Amino acid sequence: MRKSSFVIAGLVSAASIALVGCDVQKTQEGNVSVPQYEVSKAKEGDVTLPKYDVDAPEVNVTTEKKEVEVPKVGVYTEKETLSIPKVDVTPAQDRDDKK
Repeated sequence: MRKSSFVIAGLVSAASIALVGCDVQKTQEGNVSVPQYEVSKAKEGDVTLPKYDVDAPEVNVTTEKKEVEVPKVGVYTEKETLSIPKVDVTPAQDRDDKK
């Protein structure tokens, strides 16, 4: 479980770093023509919303002190060797193999 968390975290960080290193240039202008529609009313409408009488309950929130047993847990650390992904990113403007 721990290993997969590190791998997922590494992939997410690599993807975010890769997006920052992109070099984007516009190569063509775009054109969009949106269709136009005409709408006409066929008949008059009549809307009457229903009415409700609601008697809501009365709610009182208070606190009181009680003694309960709470478990105490010791926290400790251990050294462990893990495989952690290493990502090197070269931004597009710094690459040698430019097209």
